[in-house]
Amino acid sequence: MRTGNVSAATPASAAITPRLGRLAARGALLTMGGQACKILLQFGGIVVLARLLSPGDYGLLAMVTAIVGIGEVLRDFGLSSAAVQARSVSPQQRSNLFWINSAIGLLLALTVFVAAPAIAAFYAQPALQPIAQALAPSFLLNGLATQFRAQLNRDMRFGRLAAADVGGQALGLAAGVTLALRGHGHWALVAQQLAQALGTLLLLAATSGWRPGLPRRGAEMGGFLRYGGNLMSTQLVVYLSRNVDALIIGQRFGAELLGLYNRASQLLMLPLNQINAPATSIALPVLSRLHDDSERYDRFLLHGQAVMLHVTLAIFAFAGAQAEPLMVLVLGEQWAPAVPLFQILAVGGAFQVAAQASYWVFLSKGLTASNLRFTLVSRVLLIAGIVFGAQWGAQWGAQGVATAYAFGVALGWLGGLFWLRASGAPVGAMGRNALGVMLAYGLCGLASAAAAQEWASSLVGRLAFGTTAMIAAFLLLVALWPAFRRSVMDILRSRNLLRAR
Repeated sequence: MRTGNVSAATPASAAITPRLGRLAARGALLTMGGQACKILLQFGGIVVLARLLSPGDYGLLAMVTAIVGIGEVLRDFGLSSAAVQARSVSPQQRSNLFWINSAIGLLLALTVFVAAPAIAAFYAQPALQPIAQALAPSFLLNGLATQFRAQLNRDMRFGRLAAADVGGQALGLAAGVTLALRGHGHWALVAQQLAQALGTLLLLAATSGWRPGLPRRGAEMGGFLRYGGNLMSTQLVVYLSRNVDALIIGQRFGAELLGLYNRASQLLMLPLNQINAPATSIALPVLSRLHDDSERYDRFLLHGQAVMLHVTLAIFAFAGAQAEPLMVLVLGEQWAPAVPLFQILAVGGAFQVAAQASYWVFLSKGLTASNLRFTLVSRVLLIAGIVFGAQWGAQWGAQGVATAYAFGVALGWLGGLFWLRASGAPVGAMGRNALGVMLAYGLCGLASAAAAQEWASSLVGRLAFGTTAMIAAFLLLVALWPAFRRSVMDILRSRNLLRAR
């Protein structure tokens, strides 16, 4: 093992211009603060709603969202990222982007409403028709919100962005819990999504300080549409590959098993989404401004990747090792069958985190067409693998599907690095960064699981021994593995960004 593989040679804080570094650091602080609030709200919502609703309630909603969720990708059309990445956006271009996103949202809302009977027929579940029709207006609400969000992101007003997201989520959770307490079952989950979309739109519009004008011809929109079209096509393929597992499980094994799979997946995606999305909102504008300075670009990229890997993989390693006590104590005994699903998906989640840095490279360097070609190849192979796994390993049910998904994500990460080898990005260092951190936290997770299994009998005791062993293993690796120690210290030096002047 090469001990110099985990950390970059120079702290990233020295690589960024003071003003950009200060903006990025403040953005990271505000965004992560907002994300912490969102994680608390989401986790609280999962705990409360999981005890009020059944796996079948979650399964019904997951059946619908696995299909109509594709509309969210079409609704954005990649134009939010196009507006953030562009070097300049005129007021007229901004207004035109707003009306394009709004029109797409309205069209999708009408399409989902009309297609609701077909969705119900696909699953042979009549109850799905009113659920799909009730969710249809969310596309219009999110379409209206797209450019307000992009404007705040482009201006790096991360505090206002975080406040809008947290406020909308709190409103949605309040609506969901209220209906769940009154015994409305899956309608509580529908109300949660609609209330969250409406609340977020109102808060984004109120805090952005921007109002769209009327749409007009004459403003150059071709560049936005080409960038957005490539990105949207890429995201479309990614969405299909990420939801084909839910489609197969729902169609073949029913709402109950899909509900278990959905909760395991959602628990995994909770930290993943709450860290990936805000990290990208910070990394994209910063890297886009640095792509002409390769040295600074590389150091910021590697530092950002290392931060994400340490934070996320520490959570995955502990949650995977202690999945049974966590699931049973927090959600209830009825969710225990979801434990092996969560552990399998956590392995795939680790590689998904590692692949996020490649996604930053594609977007920040304007390589959306190349990203589309790579995604088409890698995700089509992933979908084929999942379908083959479901057929070949039918006796393993949802676990066979989850295993195929995790294996495919790992191969996709390796493929992304190979694809970017001529992009100028430090793909070798990106790969070594990821492998080193994955190995370290994998060992920590194994130590946690082994200690809990050996020395504890109760669920609470397993958590206590598992936590102690996890911390001890981490400290031991920091002491004995120089490269891992340097990587951890580089993360701790991130606070230097806050002091940049």
